[in-house]
Amino acid sequence: MRILLVEDDLRVAGVMASMLQRRGYEVEHAATATAALAAAPCDLVLLDLNLPDGDGIDVCRALRARNAHLGIIAVTARAEERDRVSGLLVGADDYVVKPFSMAELQARIVALLRRTDRQGPPPSEVVEVGPLRIDHAARTVQVDAEPVTLTRKEFDILASLARRPGVALTRERIMLDVWQTTWSGRHTLEVHVASLRAKLRRPDLVQTVRGVGYRLCTG
Repeated sequence: MRILLVEDDLRVAGVMASMLQRRGYEVEHAATATAALAAAPCDLVLLDLNLPDGDGIDVCRALRARNAHLGIIAVTARAEERDRVSGLLVGADDYVVKPFSMAELQARIVALLRRTDRQGPPPSEVVEVGPLRIDHAARTVQVDAEPVTLTRKEFDILASLARRPGVALTRERIMLDVWQTTWSGRHTLEVHVASLRAKLRRPDLVQTVRGVGYRLCTG
């Protein structure tokens, strides 16, 4: 697995790269936004949001625009909720706030890569729920025959709900399906669901079930 480490602090980058390499990852380091955007393709990006020549939020947005399925973990000292939410809205799959332990970072990397590597449904599996058409093999979605572009996490949330349309799924069940954990930040799921609803252009398709979680409307 190839990881792009975007970190302007050379001391921190050296420690992180060394520890990641000991865990078997191939690591490329980029110290600036420019270098990050010019880097070779990778499997996952660890992205510092504070960069000397640009905002990491803009880098995240650009990387996501290039590849909807790239794994991106924001590594940030920004503790404010609005900054974390901004990262998620422009395409980050997860985030860790400095200071963090390598054990926590490793757990998040493993969960994200496990999801990326998980074998998908058979190529012929296409699910149609009301106006929705979900092609699991191609990872495409249509609403009323119009294509909808989703990030990997948004697609995975929709796929989780589509396995049991009309049934209320708990937040914990969806988190396990998508992140392989029941904890990925308090508002992570809510932010992704809000973005999913906006992109589907039919907010009623993904319904909130108070005290439980969400369900995919079949009507």
